[in-house]
Amino acid sequence: MTQMIFSDEPARGWIAPSLAAPLICVFILVISMLPGDLALSHFGFTEPMGEPRGPLGFFLMLASFSALGLAVAGWVRWVEKRSLASAGLCGDGGLGKFLVGLAVGIAMMGAIVAAIALSGGYRVADLAPAFASPAAVGWIVLLLAGFGVQASVEEFVFRGWLFSTGMRRWNMAAAFILSSAAFTFVHFSPRATLAEVVMTFIFAIFACAWVRRANSIWGVMGWHVGWNWFAGAGFDVPITGLDTGLPALVVKMVPVGPAWLNGGGEGPEGSVFTMALLAVAALWLLLAKKQHGQGGSEPGR
Repeated sequence: MTQMIFSDEPARGWIAPSLAAPLICVFILVISMLPGDLALSHFGFTEPMGEPRGPLGFFLMLASFSALGLAVAGWVRWVEKRSLASAGLCGDGGLGKFLVGLAVGIAMMGAIVAAIALSGGYRVADLAPAFASPAAVGWIVLLLAGFGVQASVEEFVFRGWLFSTGMRRWNMAAAFILSSAAFTFVHFSPRATLAEVVMTFIFAIFACAWVRRANSIWGVMGWHVGWNWFAGAGFDVPITGLDTGLPALVVKMVPVGPAWLNGGGEGPEGSVFTMALLAVAALWLLLAKKQHGQGGSEPGR
């Protein structure tokens, strides 16, 4: 049964069939981000495997993600001929919901790192070494801006546009599966373990469950930003396997013990604590009553 989310506004243009929408999503992602990625590689801001090189590389990634966001916004407006509100940018108090989500993301990542440390997966190597360098603190602030663009665009693309498209053309279950599968596919690496792939899918299901309950993407955008930024800047550990190259803002953590506990090279996202927390949180959100209207409250409020 076809359902709506975010808005009952009809699309006056063409909505891709559900099975085609993820393919179109990947196509738009490639053609919009490739020029920026090639430029970053040409000027030496990325590693040979495509990872950002140092804090400047992370900051400059906002150019490629900005292009992706604009491309998808253009598709929504000119091909599907519907408003951006119908793709999740809806409701009053968007900034407030974003900031609440940011705080929740920071708190959840902090709780995971603390749980790993208390279980013997991390040892404390230094306290707040970033404050010994004003330049490092400045880069950490810029990193927040970079993740602000990157994570927000990902939420708009996958949990805003693609999720709402799946709902319009099929049903909620299909929207969950298709948008989460597309998100997992674009984050796939040949070096990834099965546990990392499963973790990425659970991450996407959690984010879908959030927007289903909140009826907007503002909060989950903030959550994703806080989650990525605090892992990368707070503890000097990898975020999704990427190293920001910055000293820790809070505590420098050094992994010890098995990778299943501390995440190994993947960082805390690869830990069993992360998988468990996001799975439980997703289940709670799915069982919680969906908020009605465009002004639904965010989880935790």
